[in-house]
Amino acid sequence: MSGVTRELAMFPLGSVLFPGMPLPLRVFEPRYVAMLSSVLGEAEREFGVVLIERGSEVGGGDVRFEVGTVARIASVEITEGSIVLLATGVARFEVVRWLQDDPFPRAEVRELDAWELDAPTVSALADVEALVRATLTRASEFVELPWSPDIALSAESAERIWQVAGIAPLGSLDQFALLRARTATELLARLVEETQAADVRLTARWPDDRQDDDDLPQ
Repeated sequence: MSGVTRELAMFPLGSVLFPGMPLPLRVFEPRYVAMLSSVLGEAEREFGVVLIERGSEVGGGDVRFEVGTVARIASVEITEGSIVLLATGVARFEVVRWLQDDPFPRAEVRELDAWELDAPTVSALADVEALVRATLTRASEFVELPWSPDIALSAESAERIWQVAGIAPLGSLDQFALLRARTATELLARLVEETQAADVRLTARWPDDRQDDDDLPQ
């Protein structure tokens, strides 16, 4: 982990952003419009995304988790009454300390080192990805999902591991547990556990309206 810290504009959200994953946002709250005005004037056009632990995205007063992801703005479109932007997660960080929220949330952060995946881990990643895609395939027959089972992912393993976590059909707290994983091995083990649990939850809600052939009218 690097000891270097930097100040970063922050956007607390009710969802988790993983490195390598897209983040579409519609911004209308004045403090975040002010944040974008500041960030868009910088060369890197980056801000931090953290999951809200308690509270809401609008109005302030929220409590935030301390691990998040740097988001880099890819495109911006100004519409009547709001700003629509697309950003991409680029790196994880931990919050060293929160700064004042006026005029918009800011924090001093320390970026977490990217993982270098060895051959056994890359092989394990392929197995976990197959599990996630199979779960998405089953679930997509009955519920609408944000990610297609056959979505294309990065060829770079260090980015692909986070994208596999990002497309898994998990809730925000389970995703946050993955985001704060200390090693790739820990991430993959937890991803298997949470994906299998999600599969059980999803299949338990499926309508059981199928009949055996012997029960069908002749």
